[in-house]
Amino acid sequence: MESIRILERLVACATVSRDSNLELIEYVREFLSARGIEARLYRDATAPKSNLYARIGPPVEGGMLLSGHTDVVPVDGQRWSCDPFRLTERSGRLFARGAADMKGFLACALRAAERAATRTLRSPLHLAFSYDEEVGCLGVRSLIDDMASWTQRPAFCIVGEPTLLRTAVGHKGKTALRARCHGRAAHSAAPDRGVNAIYMACELIGAVRRRQLDIAHSAVRDPAYQVPHTTLHVGLMRGGTALNIVPADCELELEIRNVPPDDPAAIVAGIRSDARAIVRALPRHAEIDAIDARIELEPLHDYPALETPADSQVVELAAALTGNRETIKVDFGSEAGLYSSRLAIPTVVCGPGSIDQAHKPDEFVALDQLARCDAMMDALLDVLTS
Repeated sequence: MESIRILERLVACATVSRDSNLELIEYVREFLSARGIEARLYRDATAPKSNLYARIGPPVEGGMLLSGHTDVVPVDGQRWSCDPFRLTERSGRLFARGAADMKGFLACALRAAERAATRTLRSPLHLAFSYDEEVGCLGVRSLIDDMASWTQRPAFCIVGEPTLLRTAVGHKGKTALRARCHGRAAHSAAPDRGVNAIYMACELIGAVRRRQLDIAHSAVRDPAYQVPHTTLHVGLMRGGTALNIVPADCELELEIRNVPPDDPAAIVAGIRSDARAIVRALPRHAEIDAIDARIELEPLHDYPALETPADSQVVELAAALTGNRETIKVDFGSEAGLYSSRLAIPTVVCGPGSIDQAHKPDEFVALDQLARCDAMMDALLDVLTS
């Protein structure tokens, strides 16, 4: 299977988000160039990373965009039974970091590009390979910024995150925040002379948990999601320097994953209000009044939710390509919301493998999933040719 050979080369590039993806991008560029396909690169201005865009077929509006990210999550601390950056076949499964999330889809897309180059397409096939998706859908934005001015945009988009080739018409949005709590240092034998920033952070965590409980019991629910409501989560906390010092600083990182009807900006405003209330409630005396006790809330990154109508043309097309009319919604995020909201390109998420395998040791994609994805791509080429 040609897609397996391509996948083997893709996973050999250890494109962890903290590292460069240029080895993989150069392989893809050369792969396409050898088949007469010109690729356009969008280099990161501050890091050795790049997006890649290519079009196969006529320079006209329309066609299908196949989009996927090249970066993968780290393997640090995970116990693998095989080399995570060498494709290993066992019991009908292909094991490697990124096999499911989402280099399996990229391999099938490159195979489709190779076949498209030998056919006369009436509508173009577009490819978009991005970087830094795993850290907030950051890299693809430079490509999307450029596409916003195009007059010959794709008509539809498939983002190939692993869905077992079911058509996902929705996913949650995400807003990531950092909260910096600033208090006053003091000797731990006289804690009343300081302001404990860790306590301030704990108060803020309590406020976030109360908001989560309120949201979980609100009327804004979508049963198509495994978790049918917006979620708030604190994932990191750093603070203090020594046990005998009242900590002056503490830092939290938190996130909001919102269902489309919820406005994340309103939730952020509520958290800011909670932070101000915590500072106002600090006990007052002369030494505390002399300092600038505060909680600063800093946006880190965000991406929008996806909500594609189940009766839209792109969903009908995906059903025809996969032979499966089932639609789902997924709790994880993707670049699909950016294509949909920023460019108004009707978009679905559909790719080989299961998200249950993503980010874990011994990540794998099943051989039959790759074969089915290849069949989907062959059906797509028939549509673009007709």
